[in-house]
Order: sequence, then C-alpha cells, then structure tokens
Amino acid sequence: MSVQERKQRERAERERLIVATARELAEQQGWDAVTTRRLAERIEYSQPVLYSHFRGKREIIGAVALEGATEMAAAVRAATSVAGGPRTRVTALARAYLDFAERNPAVYDAMFQLDGGLAFAKEDTPEPLKDAFAALLENLGEVAGGGVHPALFTEVFWAALHGLATLTRAGRLPPEETERRVELLVDRLAMI
Repeated sequence: MSVQERKQRERAERERLIVATARELAEQQGWDAVTTRRLAERIEYSQPVLYSHFRGKREIIGAVALEGATEMAAAVRAATSVAGGPRTRVTALARAYLDFAERNPAVYDAMFQLDGGLAFAKEDTPEPLKDAFAALLENLGEVAGGGVHPALFTEVFWAALHGLATLTRAGRLPPEETERRVELLVDRLAMI
C-alpha cells in the first residue's frame, strides 16, 4: 500500500468516525448537543482536523442524512422483498418507513427536518437521496392508479408517512394507533 493510499484510507476512517460520533451524540442528546468542539473532544482530534473534513455542522448533518437515506432504502427494500402482493408490499413499506423514523429520530431529523445543505428533487440531488425515493417508488408505482403519475403518487404517500412519523413522535398522534393509520393509508390512499 502506498503512502497516498494509506492517507486516503485514514482520512476516510476519520470521516466515518466523525459522522458516527455526531450521529451517536445526536441520538443521545439531540442535535443541539452536536458541536464541532464536542465532536473534536469525543473523537480526540483537534477542531481543525474536523474542519478539514467538514466545513461545519451543516455538512455533518448532511453526511448523516446521506447515511440515513442509504439505511432507510435498505430497510424498505428488505421489508418489501419478502412481502407478496401489492397490498402486503405497500403495508411492509409503510411499516419499515415508520419503524426507521422511530428507531433513528436524530437521523430522521437530519434527513428531513434539519438543513444539511442537500438538494431534494433536483438535478444535483445526491444519489443516496434519489435511491431512497426509488425504494419507495419501486413499490408504490404499481398502485398509483390509472392516470396518476407514479412519482407524484409516491410523493403524496411519502408525505403522508412523513406526517405520521413526525406527528407521532411529537406526541400529536397516539402511537398505539399507528397500525390502524397504516391500514387506513394503504386502504384509502393506495386503494388496494
């Protein structure tokens, strides 16, 4: 291994450590607790080293969001791959999405609530975000219904899931009714 390759590997490892530490701190104490100073202390590197990887907290949030998008897409695909039939797949998709949001609140916030400097639904949208949307579209496109563009239907269904996740987490919707909400969403919106 050349010196250059070793340096690149070490840089990538430091970057993964920064993102993992930010994510852990955010999940434990919230995003307000994530500062470059605290991260530098936790990973035992100086703040300048942190800034050599990320220009600030916003970029760290963006990195966590991209990691989360990859994980969410994998969770949705895993849940839907074992489900048979459109109704079962859409129900599995909804459950996987809501479970991901519940299990990873800080990551979910990084993805959809906080400014991570990422473009959504644009030409320069990062690939992990496009893939997360594709994971939804793969299963929702077939139930969009006649005359409805599959991507538009997927956006509306996603918005409903996001609303359920956000309102349940905020205590605005009782969590014990989540399963009934999923059934209603699948029955009435997807009409399967």
